[in-house]
Amino acid sequence: MPGYDECLVEAELRARAAYAEPHRHYHDERHLDECLADLDGVPGLSERDRRLLRWAILWHEVIHEPGRPDNEDRSAKIAEAELARCGAPAEETAEVARLIRLTKGHRVDAGDRLGALMASIDLAVLGAGPDRYRLYAESVRREYLHLSDGEWRQGRALVLMNLLANDPLYPDPGFRERLESRARRNMGAEIRALREG
Repeated sequence: MPGYDECLVEAELRARAAYAEPHRHYHDERHLDECLADLDGVPGLSERDRRLLRWAILWHEVIHEPGRPDNEDRSAKIAEAELARCGAPAEETAEVARLIRLTKGHRVDAGDRLGALMASIDLAVLGAGPDRYRLYAESVRREYLHLSDGEWRQGRALVLMNLLANDPLYPDPGFRERLESRARRNMGAEIRALREG
């Protein structure tokens, strides 16, 4: 069996191969790398917490089949298997899986700093500038080309409204201060455009 570090490098390469699948247009390596860059910008994390978040980000979308309700759970199970194979401590593996599963609804209990960061990092693109947000929305639409325009508009508007119901949208205070108001404007404008057809 490869050494611990070598094993994790090989596991990351397998994860990145999944993000490079041809059906991915938003949930791809760019999304992965943007999330990792956002993590790099978070101050004051211990080495352990940064490692756990990095692992959770790495595997959080390793399974992405549009329309399936269990992508997060299946991704968490792959993370568990990969980390166990590499000899990661059981409690760290369990925490990584928990963080991945939080990205299904992005709702976090008070006091859960790592959960707040994970949810906020995953949603950071919603607070992007106009050009990046437009590219994001177009890329997500490309992942759902199997839906008719009517199905897409209805389903996408519902997803956005459910996210907007999260108060706050960004559970981490730093992300909230930086991105919340612009994200709500972006999403509101997209919902209006979807309703106008």
